[in-house]
Amino acid sequence: MAKAPVLTPRADDFPRWYQDLITKAELADNGPVRGTMVIRPYGYGLWERMQQEMDARIKATGTQNAYFPLLIPESYLTREAEHVEGFAPELAVVTHAGGKELEEPVVVRPTSETIVNEYFSKWVQSYRDLPLLINQWANVVRWELRPRLFLRTTEFLWQEGHTAHATYEEARAFAARVQSEVYGTFVRDVLAMDFVSGRKTARERFAGAVNTLTLESMMGDGKALQMVTSHELGQNFAKAFRTRFVTQDGRQEYVWQTSWGSTTRMIGALVMTHGDDAGLRVPPRLAPVQAVVLAVKGDEEVPARVRAIGDRLREAGVRVHVDDRTDVPFGRRAVDWELKGVPVRIEVGPRDLEHGTAVLVRRIPGTKEPVAAEALSALLPGVLEDDQALLLEQSRRRREDRTVDAATRAEAVEAAATGWARIPWSALGPEGEAGLAERGVSVRCLIAADGSVPESEDQPGNVAVVARAY
Repeated sequence: MAKAPVLTPRADDFPRWYQDLITKAELADNGPVRGTMVIRPYGYGLWERMQQEMDARIKATGTQNAYFPLLIPESYLTREAEHVEGFAPELAVVTHAGGKELEEPVVVRPTSETIVNEYFSKWVQSYRDLPLLINQWANVVRWELRPRLFLRTTEFLWQEGHTAHATYEEARAFAARVQSEVYGTFVRDVLAMDFVSGRKTARERFAGAVNTLTLESMMGDGKALQMVTSHELGQNFAKAFRTRFVTQDGRQEYVWQTSWGSTTRMIGALVMTHGDDAGLRVPPRLAPVQAVVLAVKGDEEVPARVRAIGDRLREAGVRVHVDDRTDVPFGRRAVDWELKGVPVRIEVGPRDLEHGTAVLVRRIPGTKEPVAAEALSALLPGVLEDDQALLLEQSRRRREDRTVDAATRAEAVEAAATGWARIPWSALGPEGEAGLAERGVSVRCLIAADGSVPESEDQPGNVAVVARAY
């Protein structure tokens, strides 16, 4: 009888494969309250690496980290009508605390534009206080009706940036800078994920924003996932919270603002973009463990050699884990590390000890070859970079191969069954977009004819990128 696969094959049931991988790679478990999740150490290690990489990029823009309260007075949200309307179905509201009913209900943070502006209005007095660039790493709660681990959970972790500027042009440029220099470089260069950068339509943009920029990536099943967003808020929140400053010539003006965020959803994106039927494949630049050195079996000499190889690789700058548990079957350990997607396995047994070799197993291209143990420190950095580039190329090829040009709404819907479609925005428009939504298809973003981000929704030549989405 054939041995049952460790994971449900992706071609048989993609959602079940995803859930299997999340569980068996020990990334997360469902929490006790519907829609919540427990992020396990290996999954949280991925998030920590994402934090480190993005935090460095955020700080390079001059932005500083701060922290704002989890509980927000309900009245704050009602000051910006479009904002509260957009979030109303997702709000968790606290009405009782300390054994009695609260005088004013408080909302568990769904996002922080309102409370941030309450304090920006105190901190900003003069043009000398601008730009004010703040980011926070936090959790948020949005009551999710159809939860799925990492992709849509009631509580999730994220970073949210909030900035105030003296002019519209400066705010607009900063939102675009974050989208490119923080998010774009991270998604491409660290997550090894291809994307389309574009502008959200009025129907899809953030509640309370005047423009939303997005990065959209194609998952392994051809659906789209919104990776990150960067919003131009105009003066909407500034006027609601009276966030004003005195200009150099003595006039009082409202600030112009941005907000931008990325979440633990990116771990789900990582799984669905790079995972295969054997498990996760983690890009080497992101991987908490870039190489695991395994003792196959044998007496103390093999584990000792494994530890020595691990030490040399650490000195070479490789993030290494040494697995010398010879009391656990080798096959089980090899499968576990394959499920977790560690880029490189270095396997050492008694025979390798005799010949001064090790078996180099590369998770991403799926190759396996003997190499001289002494050559590993010089060999591995190049191998890891090659495999990083291969993942990005595979992601780009998938998007290009599964994206078609459509002339009509019907053609776009048909294409969205297996991938993405590009259709002239002039042939679709808001009415056509609403029609697509009735078929479970959405306009992920608008791009200019040359593939760049358009200046406005009605710019001539705009193209709509259309897909089913998570």
